[in-house]
Amino acid sequence: MTNFFINSPLEQFEVLPFISVNAPIFGNFNLSLTNLGFYTIIVTFLVLGLHIIANNSYKLIPSKWSIALESAYASVQGMVRDQIGANNEIYTPFIYSLFFFIIIANLNGNIPYGFTVTTSVIVSIGLSVMIFIGVTTLGLRIHGLHFFSYFIPSGTPLILVPMLVLIELISYMARAVSLGVRLFANMVAGHTLLKILSTFLYKLFTSSILVAVFTLIPFGIFVALIGLELAVSVIQAYVFCVLTCSYIKDAINLH
Repeated sequence: MTNFFINSPLEQFEVLPFISVNAPIFGNFNLSLTNLGFYTIIVTFLVLGLHIIANNSYKLIPSKWSIALESAYASVQGMVRDQIGANNEIYTPFIYSLFFFIIIANLNGNIPYGFTVTTSVIVSIGLSVMIFIGVTTLGLRIHGLHFFSYFIPSGTPLILVPMLVLIELISYMARAVSLGVRLFANMVAGHTLLKILSTFLYKLFTSSILVAVFTLIPFGIFVALIGLELAVSVIQAYVFCVLTCSYIKDAINLH
């Protein structure tokens, strides 16, 4: 019986070594460059290269790239103002860098045979954990021990304080993973669905001419799903940054 799958739809998320160097003289020393590391470097260079190309410092008339990036910066700056406040625009460069890294990583992963950096648990959860640590450190630096009043809602009866503190603490600690899990799960689910559908469509297109003609209808739906996945790539970058701004705001204002 012919297998409908060319390979596992989850195979695209495997972290595999591209280049591996062994040095027996140093024991079991091994240095490897994986596809995750390779595409992370590509994403970094794409972000830097995009901003170098769009640099408008020496031109009187801005280019289309420059206008696009200025619009993106204005959008991120507006996000920071709305979420954190106009007095805290110092966080705009961080949110802007975070937004472009995630959106370029997501879009780059939609290229056939590419690797989506944000489908790696290490990257997605690592980003959310580091943001969580940074936000907590920020809150402690600004408020000191008063930061722990965040876990006790105002007006709480004394008898309910232990239970509510535990609930608030668990809810707060969940931020360390929920931010990354949301990004990871959405990107993995979308890419897995596209892989499964593309495999079935390939089998249908190569079966017979009559079946291939009728397959054009589901193929149109598949193309629409690709557009939806591109939109999800942008939306997830935006949502990640909005929630990061919300966490920073909570650390500053203790809401």
